[in-house]
Amino acid sequence: MTGADDIKGQRGRGSRIWVGLGVVVVAVIVVGGIVERRMHVESLSRQTADAAIPRVQVIEPEHGPKTRTLDLPGNISAWYQAPIYAQVSGYVQMWYKDIGAKVKAGEILATIDTPGLDAQYAASKANFDVAMARYKLAQITAKRWKALQGTQAVSQQEVDVQAANAEAQAAEVEAARHEVSRYAALIGFKQIVAPFDGVVTARLADVGDYVNAGGGDVSSHGTASELFSVADVHRMRVFVSVPQDYADIIGPKLTGDITVPQYPGRVFKAKFLATAKAFNASTRTVTTELVVDNDKRELWPDSYATVHFTAPGDPDILILPEGALLFRAQGMQVAVVDDHNRIRLRNVTVGTNLGTKVQILAGVGLHDRVVNNPSSGLLEGQEVYLVGSTPGYNDVGASAMAKAPTSENTKDDDVRAMPSDQGTTDAGARR
Repeated sequence: MTGADDIKGQRGRGSRIWVGLGVVVVAVIVVGGIVERRMHVESLSRQTADAAIPRVQVIEPEHGPKTRTLDLPGNISAWYQAPIYAQVSGYVQMWYKDIGAKVKAGEILATIDTPGLDAQYAASKANFDVAMARYKLAQITAKRWKALQGTQAVSQQEVDVQAANAEAQAAEVEAARHEVSRYAALIGFKQIVAPFDGVVTARLADVGDYVNAGGGDVSSHGTASELFSVADVHRMRVFVSVPQDYADIIGPKLTGDITVPQYPGRVFKAKFLATAKAFNASTRTVTTELVVDNDKRELWPDSYATVHFTAPGDPDILILPEGALLFRAQGMQVAVVDDHNRIRLRNVTVGTNLGTKVQILAGVGLHDRVVNNPSSGLLEGQEVYLVGSTPGYNDVGASAMAKAPTSENTKDDDVRAMPSDQGTTDAGARR
């Protein structure tokens, strides 16, 4: 019995030991889970607090360029360009110059057959002959009556009537002469001639076409149709719409480099000719006219061109990228990071827009750290973290990169706009 009791006691003690070990293990697991969970909560809290602080990239204002450049679309026009219409009605008898032909002033382009006008011209000459015959007869009669003046054969009244009749016939002759001259001038319009030296840029008439003077001939009615177009291209006019921001560069010394698509790499020099001195209310641009020599006839009328202007700049005025500006109810602002890495919103005065950058006349200094592409949610006094730029996307230069604080994770060339999770956690711990 004693041996059996000992065995039972040993078994009981072993069971209690195993139970105790189990309780210990369970306790360790529970405590470990609680500790691990608390560590996770603390880590998550740190990450959440760190993520609430915005990451920003900063840049410094730069000196403005010594020269400003501006590329604008332009339209090339001929020095002179004239559409040519018929001044008499009739049929095109023959044309002599086709498109592209070089012509001299007064050279015949086409002739018009006008049988009706020819008949009217002949009739006007016949009427002139009749008026001239009546005038001669009136002169002879008046001379005879004047010879009898003072005698009882004729009265003074009859002498005066014959003299007045001679004067009336003289007026009839003069009217008939003007009518002949008018028709002679219209007969001259049967020949369509070039108004100046140039090139035929359009021919809209063909043999046998009927053309209407449309007012050139008093006996015709209708709308005139263009027959030819002639352009003087020894020099060309270039019309450019210059924005109001760049109107200060317009002046007699203004020059421009002209490029056209048909001559890649070629540059034509243009000089200032005139400006409208008034802005277009809808586009806020002023039409400016340049002139370019075209002795080789390489430039054609109505061509599209790109005009490159170069104007002096002001290096004393600071510039910033357009993306650094904030448009708010308080006006134009920029976000500046102070020495404690907190945001300070400053009102700025903007000058000339230089394309991707804009002049800042007041509000920032040369060494201020300005947030590039700031979020509209940035607030005054808000704490931020500074990060480097992303290569090829928002590079801002070595000077700005050098002023951004380097954390441990940036030693591995991690220059992304947002740091990695490890870097975020470390930053939060350091904070």
